Amino acid sequence: MAKVTRDDVAKLAGTSTAVVSYVINNGPRPVAPATRERVLAAIKELGYRPDRVAQAMASRRTDLIGLIVPDTRQPFFAEMAHAVEQAASERGKMVLVGNANYIDEREVHYLRAFLGMRVAGLILISQGPSEHAAAEIEAWDARVVLLHRRPDAIDDVAVMTDDIWGAQLATRHLLEHGHPYVAFLGGTEETPKSGDPVTDHLEGWRRAMLEFGRSPEGCYFQAPYNRYDAYQVALRVLAGPDRPPAIMCATDDQAIGVLRAARELRIDVPGELAVAGFDDVKEAALTDPPLTTVASDRQAMARAAVDLVLDDGLRVVNSRRERLRQFPSRLVVRRSCGCGG
Repeated sequence: MAKVTRDDVAKLAGTSTAVVSYVINNGPRPVAPATRERVLAAIKELGYRPDRVAQAMASRRTDLIGLIVPDTRQPFFAEMAHAVEQAASERGKMVLVGNANYIDEREVHYLRAFLGMRVAGLILISQGPSEHAAAEIEAWDARVVLLHRRPDAIDDVAVMTDDIWGAQLATRHLLEHGHPYVAFLGGTEETPKSGDPVTDHLEGWRRAMLEFGRSPEGCYFQAPYNRYDAYQVALRVLAGPDRPPAIMCATDDQAIGVLRAARELRIDVPGELAVAGFDDVKEAALTDPPLTTVASDRQAMARAAVDLVLDDGLRVVNSRRERLRQFPSRLVVRRSCGCGG
């Protein structure tokens, strides 16, 4: 059977191929309702399927959005990627996902690959300072939106959570339970990086401690962000002579590792140890006990990122304040902090 072409549709609908193109692409010129109906009826009758590759070559854009994440194995990034895919689908776009695995070279590899595919835009959840990524974005003059994290090296539009306030809320809540201090389980860096949400979590914890007249000195423990390595760190911290009465974790995944270590050491949570996390991944409600954590509206953030990356006027916004869209944090209270319910 011969392939149905746009010329065939135009002939059956009694119009030009340009008008068929306007109907298929919903523009750039308007089409009269009666003409549009004839074109759509012809498309249906002939079973016409637009050649998306040809369209992309002509417009120099595809219906694809590139999404680069640090680690798809971590629940937070998996849930954020799912939210981005849903938001993109609502706009008639598909998402290509690249897993950088916390390696700068892999991040740059996916940047080059996705931009080479002429994606409609790129959403980047960066994992580091990203100087190499910044240079690549500049070279391509790419349309990029930063999600979750804003490295100093990249000055594109960012969609973020109010991480400082969220960590401050959670730490305050633990201190209000009467604990003499709250330890913080953060990242692996000696000097946390600017623009990193975990750095903001650390700052929020520090502010709450000082607000309650408690010194943060000696209360910060380094740990990888995943539950398995955080569990190993927690075993050492909780088995030591100066076991903290409460721990604020930079991520829920770390907090899940802490809960596992406490169970293994027969430390009662929350009776002997209060625990809070950050992110409110779905699994947080199913831990034993359920995890008190900090939540943000991931669906709204993903939708904002997709809308921004598809907005033709994105790159003409100039002021830094306008270039940051920040979503509020909220405390989700469950039993791991000592509250009932």
